[in-house]
Amino acid sequence: MTMADSPTRPDSHELIAAVLDDDSWVSWDEAPLQVAAPGSEYAAALAKAAERAGTDEAIVTGEGRIGGHRVAAIVGEFNFLAGSIGRAAAERIVRAFERATEEGLPLFAAPTSGGTRMQEGTPAFVTMVKITDAVGRFKAKRLPYITYLRHPTTGGVFASWGSLGHVTVGEPGATIGFLGARVYEALYGQPFPEGVQTAENLWTHGLLDAVLATSELRDMATRFLSLVLAPVEQPPVADVPLEELADIPAWESITRSRRTERPGVRTLLRHGAQEVIPLFGTGAGEWDRSLFLALARFEGVPCVVLGQDRRAEATAEKPLSPSGLRVARRGMRLAHELGLPLVSLIDTAGAALSKDAEEGGMAGEIARCLADLIGLPEPTVCVLLGQGTGGGALALMPADRVICAQHSWLSPLPPEGASAILYRTPDRAPELAAQQQVRSLDLLSNGIVDRIVAEHPDAADEPVEFSHRMAQAIAHELTALTRMDQDDRLAARHDRYRSL
Repeated sequence: MTMADSPTRPDSHELIAAVLDDDSWVSWDEAPLQVAAPGSEYAAALAKAAERAGTDEAIVTGEGRIGGHRVAAIVGEFNFLAGSIGRAAAERIVRAFERATEEGLPLFAAPTSGGTRMQEGTPAFVTMVKITDAVGRFKAKRLPYITYLRHPTTGGVFASWGSLGHVTVGEPGATIGFLGARVYEALYGQPFPEGVQTAENLWTHGLLDAVLATSELRDMATRFLSLVLAPVEQPPVADVPLEELADIPAWESITRSRRTERPGVRTLLRHGAQEVIPLFGTGAGEWDRSLFLALARFEGVPCVVLGQDRRAEATAEKPLSPSGLRVARRGMRLAHELGLPLVSLIDTAGAALSKDAEEGGMAGEIARCLADLIGLPEPTVCVLLGQGTGGGALALMPADRVICAQHSWLSPLPPEGASAILYRTPDRAPELAAQQQVRSLDLLSNGIVDRIVAEHPDAADEPVEFSHRMAQAIAHELTALTRMDQDDRLAARHDRYRSL
């Protein structure tokens, strides 16, 4: 997904025509609830709004197809009283979620709204609760939910169903925020800071996965739906033949793992995965480039991928932070909500050691990552891809199956740090690396990893071939895990880590 410019402002009819397949739209709308007394000023306003907008409410619902996939849709109409949500609009939203839930349909939502309808006051305001409940029941069925936040999306819409998508995209240049700028100025006597409530700014802060023009939506939604709706149980993928590995000293593997040319998460996905859809940030105002989150397929097997990107660490000179682990936990939630396997990729020189990391809850985030991953009901595969230093690495390790690249390693500290603790000098790092059993062969013999993928002789010298082998190993493990009974698989996971 890429940033886009030249924003357009389609109405509900134009958006439906742009995103849904031709001639596939079927309306679900019935006559809206009667919320205004006949002959009242509000009744007249509703009638005038309907004439202007060409819709009978601020919300249009129905079904159609996106890339051939049958989907439910909820689309806002700003020309109807600024897209405001009253009781009738709220009821229409809830009924659409309920019908999509009953029929097992993914849902595409494209709100545009100034918020709660002021003519109806508190009774309209509290409908946010029933809408959110309907979204929760929908997502509990593991049905995909895409949101496209249009100009403007503010107030109660942004604070409920607009912020709960599995993938959230913004319209270029759209005003998106909780409090309207006009309200802020009226309450506080000064203008709201410019540039805050924009789709682009929210993307920068990890609240949106992308900013896309309407013309790009169908392709993005098709790719997303094709990936997450693919059957999880696939035909078995051929295994990568096991190879006899040379008894290489731990320090040599560590040195090789630090080569700048060594393939990382992005190289592995570029050469070994298909249909990669990057996601961005925590969805809660944070992002961390050292943690890469995406949806992808390996040999046809769909999964959520979360991977530590040491090149981003090095480029930004910013180690893995607590926000990076919160991005990882978003990936774990996505895997659960979509019912997809999860693949975690470890390649980090270590989590940040700083005032910000301490105050940001580094230790707690490591603990929560461990707890979330150990308890995740979906199949999980971990790959030790390169460096595996400290709690930041361990946080992504406890999976059903653990694959290790030949020159990857796992250690509580960099060997130089361990040497400094024990001998007050980093010079004995090679000796400590051997003693601490950090290399792949030691991890295998200790039952920490299940298999090793060979390097010929170093992944940095054969990045494409190595990525293909590793991807095939991942896909083989995923297909085997998806065929297991869930209770048996979870029991085996518990026994595995109980016996360490």
